[in-house]
Amino acid sequence: MSAHLPPGPSYPAFLQGMGFWARPLAFLEKCRREHGPRFTIKLPGSPPFVMLTDPAEVKQVFTAPPDVLQPGRGARVLEPIVGSNSLILLDGDAHMSQRKLMLPAFHGERMEALTELLTEVTHAAVAAIPRDEPIELHPRMQELTLEVILRAVFGLDPGARFDRLRDRLKGMLEYGDRAISLIPIDPDGLVAKGFVRIPAVADFLRDQAEVDAILFELIAERRASDEGGDDVLAMLLEARHEDGSPMSEQELRDELLTLLVAGHETTASSLAWAFSQFAVHPEVVARLEQEIDRDEDDAYVTATMHETMRHRPVLPNAAPRFVAKPIEVGDWRYEPGCSLVANGYLIHHDPEIYPDPYAFRPERFLDGQPGTYTWIPFGGGRRRCIGASFALLEMKIVLKEILGACTVQPTEADTELAQRRNITIRPNAGARVVLSDRAHVPVAA
Repeated sequence: MSAHLPPGPSYPAFLQGMGFWARPLAFLEKCRREHGPRFTIKLPGSPPFVMLTDPAEVKQVFTAPPDVLQPGRGARVLEPIVGSNSLILLDGDAHMSQRKLMLPAFHGERMEALTELLTEVTHAAVAAIPRDEPIELHPRMQELTLEVILRAVFGLDPGARFDRLRDRLKGMLEYGDRAISLIPIDPDGLVAKGFVRIPAVADFLRDQAEVDAILFELIAERRASDEGGDDVLAMLLEARHEDGSPMSEQELRDELLTLLVAGHETTASSLAWAFSQFAVHPEVVARLEQEIDRDEDDAYVTATMHETMRHRPVLPNAAPRFVAKPIEVGDWRYEPGCSLVANGYLIHHDPEIYPDPYAFRPERFLDGQPGTYTWIPFGGGRRRCIGASFALLEMKIVLKEILGACTVQPTEADTELAQRRNITIRPNAGARVVLSDRAHVPVAA
């Protein structure tokens, strides 16, 4: 198959995997520079990935028939965490059926109902952040977004079970700090039996078993109760398949963990990247403070989050689409066995699309909405993240809360580099900043 794919690095898959892990953005830049806007990389245990950076080709990929390009099959690396019933891993009719069940939980009215909870959790978290000393903001954003997921999605209140589930989930997610987490595990294969003997994998499986026990217990209790709620689990318990049957316990467990994976690390890292930029762009902070103090609209706040996700997309590429049937994209014909990948990071840093692409300028997004195929931090097509509105709402609330209460100063001159955590990237120094209480001055209308 290799002879029929676009060119790419010629060195072994293991070495390509090391570059993909250790220098996630620099590796992509180098590949584009040496092989052009369409190139093939090979990672251990995965089919060849063809990286696409032309928005016209990305449109073809996002709109291809689901039986031709299969995103679920291309994202198997996440199965050990989210389970086989996850919306991320389903394809075709099964995906659309599950997506219809979950969409009402993210309707605008439901999001408005969760705004008060988001604000309450954020206010308490910001009040607890130390002032006037260097801190790593990213771990604190992780704590915040995890609490939001546990309360707004899982419907848990603080207490013993909340703490136990939070600790075990953190243990599971820390598995993503290891390069081994990028290697898909065939649960029935010999490789899986060898993996179980690795201490990091054994720890992950132990944490996973405890998480499952807690979640199945929670689901059973909520099913037996007549009480509703505004949390996402309450909505999923009410959801019905086309034949009238409710979601099974395993489906509910898998989708709860899907929402955790999709909405925890991604949101925390986006906020961390934003504040790492604020520390070296006081002009952006000044304009944000002015808008927040006036409390008139959030156009610049929104534009700032759009620019953050352009500048440092936490998911550098959209979900790989496995080629199940022959397809022609652009002027290249692809046969079954490889995966087509829309590379958001490289598209976002194309000077033909975004002039001066490495500069951080929220003004880019003040005059209109981001392009459907030129701004893809949430993916696109039928697979666009269903929690995108929730994530943006949460990020804006956190940003407003912190900048409304604190000033932001850098702790060092160097820009933070990208560090991989499984399929995401985050600031390698943890978004180190100094926060100080703001001296508020009345703002004229």
